Amino acid sequence: MSYISLLGHQTWASTGTDKDETVVLLHGGLSNSDLMLDTIGGPLAATYRVAAFDRRGHGRTADTSEPFHYAAMADETIAFLEHLGGPAHLIGWSDGGNVGLLVALRRPDLVRRLVTIGSNYHPDGLRPMTLDPDSPTAEMLNAQYGERSPDGPEHFGEVVGKSLTMFASEPQLTIDDLRKVSVPVLVMAGDDDLIHLSHTCSLYESIPAAQLAVVPGASHALPMEQPEETARIIEHFLASDVPPATLMPIRRT
Repeated sequence: MSYISLLGHQTWASTGTDKDETVVLLHGGLSNSDLMLDTIGGPLAATYRVAAFDRRGHGRTADTSEPFHYAAMADETIAFLEHLGGPAHLIGWSDGGNVGLLVALRRPDLVRRLVTIGSNYHPDGLRPMTLDPDSPTAEMLNAQYGERSPDGPEHFGEVVGKSLTMFASEPQLTIDDLRKVSVPVLVMAGDDDLIHLSHTCSLYESIPAAQLAVVPGASHALPMEQPEETARIIEHFLASDVPPATLMPIRRT
C-alpha cells in the first residue's frame, strides 16, 4: 500500500500480489477502498490479484478544488488500470459501479468483466436520499474520513456537498448507451437497495451480456452486510463461461 501518481495527482493505492488475473475494487461515494478490501477483498484474494485505489477526495487521497464528476473518476480508473498493466475485472460498489460502466464503454480493452453493486446509470434511478448528520451511517462515514484524509476531518463537508451535487445530475447514460457495453456484466443489488429495483432491472436488461443477482435481506450496503455471499456470487460469475448455458434460455436464445 503506497501512493502513486495518477494523472499527476498523488493517489493512495493497493496493488495486491501477483496472480494470473487481477480484480480492481472501485469503492462507493463518500467512502474508501478499505470498506471493500476488508470485506469482499479477502475472499477474492485467494484466487485473484486484488487491487484498489482511493479516488480524489476519498479515503487517503487528497481532494482538489475541482468539482466531482463521474467522467473524471473514470479517467482516474483508466490511469490506474494502465498503471497495473491491465486488463482487469472491475468490481464497483455504488459510485464505483457507475464509474465501471463508463470505463467499460470508453476502454473495453481494459475490462475483462464488470460487476456493479447498487449502481445507477441515471439520477432517476436513485430513491430520495437524505444524509442525517446524526445517523449511524453519517457518523461512520465522517469518522472513517477523518481517520484517513490528508485534508483533515473538517473537509468532509466539502466532499459531501460536491458528492450530493454530482448524485443529483450524474451519470446521464441512456438505454442506447448501455446497449454498447460489450463486456460481460453482473448487475448486483440488495432487495432493499437505494437504487430503484426497476432501474436495476433496466440496467440488466439493456446490457447485451449481462447477468442479474438481487440478494435477499440486503440493503445498499450489500458488500458490508453479506461479504461472503457477495464474494461467492462474484467469484462464480468471474469463473463461469459466458454466456451461461441454461436449460430453458429465453433472453439468451
